[in-house]
Amino acid sequence: MDRFLFRTADFLSRPPGFYFVIAAMVVSTALVPFGFTNVVTYALSVAAIVITSVVLIQDYRDTAAIHAKLDEIIVSMRETRNEAVGLEHEHPEYIEATIARLEGEAENRAEADRETTTP
Repeated sequence: MDRFLFRTADFLSRPPGFYFVIAAMVVSTALVPFGFTNVVTYALSVAAIVITSVVLIQDYRDTAAIHAKLDEIIVSMRETRNEAVGLEHEHPEYIEATIARLEGEAENRAEADRETTTP
């Protein structure tokens, strides 16, 4: 099922898939004068759900790929701490606390760098 969803999302996120959705919406809208208002409403509702699903699936794939790449960078650098790897799987409170700590450390380093570079 995942393979089907990812292939569908991949197709619909490219120009041919977009044109397919537009054509389906035009055809369903053209049916309104013939008394198919319920069909048109249903078709457009389904199209909206499918488009939303495509966006969510593509966002999930993009986010997962970005996390994998960032994890690879963190692991490959010798001076970094590997505690940030997999942070996206933690509880929101833990993530917020880690972000606050890292931002504080970055600010302290920036201040130290400014002190050493200013005459």
